[in-house]
This record gives sequence, structure tokens and C-alpha cells, in this order.
Amino acid sequence: MSGEDFLTGQTLLIDKPLEWSSFQVVNKLRWLIRSECKIKKIKVGHAGTLDPLATGLLLICTGKFTKTINDLQGQIKEYTGAITLGGSTPSYDLETEINQTFSIKHITPALIHKTAKLFLGEIDQFPPVFSALKKDGKRLYEYARAGQEVSIASRKITISEFEITDIKSNTLTFRVVCSKGTYIRSLAHDFGKALNSGAYLSSLRRTKIGNYSVEKAISVEEFKNQLKKISK
Repeated sequence: MSGEDFLTGQTLLIDKPLEWSSFQVVNKLRWLIRSECKIKKIKVGHAGTLDPLATGLLLICTGKFTKTINDLQGQIKEYTGAITLGGSTPSYDLETEINQTFSIKHITPALIHKTAKLFLGEIDQFPPVFSALKKDGKRLYEYARAGQEVSIASRKITISEFEITDIKSNTLTFRVVCSKGTYIRSLAHDFGKALNSGAYLSSLRRTKIGNYSVEKAISVEEFKNQLKKISK
């Protein structure tokens, strides 16, 4: 693959590492392509953000293929991960500390599976206050970190599959297939409320976007090594 190929357009399947932002991955790949292929300027973008605490499939588009980003973002997505019961956090995941604890003595496997079915289909979901969505020109997480309350409108999303794959103590593992705009952190939070117990997202991995699978994805380091072989 040459520099000209990247300019013409490529869709790269990258397995995003833990604690990297999607923006950091885009910047790293842009820098690698420019430096290894001796290109002064190239467009690079991603088709759907993953939180820093999530791993998995990130679609990176280069050159003319950046025009396809909107179409890719609209594809159905699949995630796997873990939800921890009995506590809640302001960010709905492990970005912030647990601020409330709840009893889970009343929760049974039957109740968990029954409750999961309540989230199937089209539902109203409120995005987390710790998110990059904008309101009045500012990111929601900027208001949240400043301790400012802000009203957030709900949005219609579709959960086509929500499978609880394992239950161990207070931790559930799951698989979700959902529409664009779904926040799995909000799903975990709302799931805890529906169980009359708090819950937060304790791990998340994106496994599919449309027909693209993380099984075909490579790490940033593998991409770097491939580029070095090309440029020799």
C-alpha cells in the first residue's frame, strides 16, 4: 500500500487500545502515514467514537474515503462488555468514582434476564452527562466537571439484541446490538435503575460496525510495522 493509496482512500480496521481516545488514534495514524509515506497533507478521520476506557473496532478513513464516514457511522453496532451491579458513578463507568451503593440481595438471574428484555426495541435514552455531546457550544463533560447541572434531551435509539452472557457475583457480561447514537454507559445505568439497584459499565469492547468485525482489525503497532515494510 503506497501513499497514493491512502490519498485515494482506505478504510482501516483498528483495534483501539485501552485508555487511548479515538482522536489520539486518528492523530497517530495520520502522523505515521505522513512520515512513512512522505505525504505532506492527508485527511484522516474515524467513523464513530469509542470512549478511552473502551477497546475494539475503530474504523479509520483516509483521503477521499473520509466522505464515507457519515454512512459508516449510521451502521448497526455490536458491543460486548461487563456491567457491575450495586453501585453507580456520575460518568456511568469507571472514569469517575462510585458515589452511591445499593443492595443487590433481591436480584436473581431470572430477574436479570427478564429486565434485559425491557430494553429491546426502540427506547428513549438520555446520554451521559460525561459525554462529548455539545450544548450551547460546550461539551457536556465540561459542564459535568465544573459541577454545573444541565438539562439533556432524550433520544430515540434501537436495541435489537441485549444478551446477558454470564453472571458472576455482582458482575454481568453482555452482548448488545444497537443503532447509531446508543450509549452503552447509559444502558448500564438504566439497567441498574430498572433492577432497583445501581449499576455502571465496568468494561466495553466494540466488536462490529455493520459488516466490519474486530476480528479483522489490527493494533496501532501492527499498522506501524506494516507501514515500515511498505516504505522500505
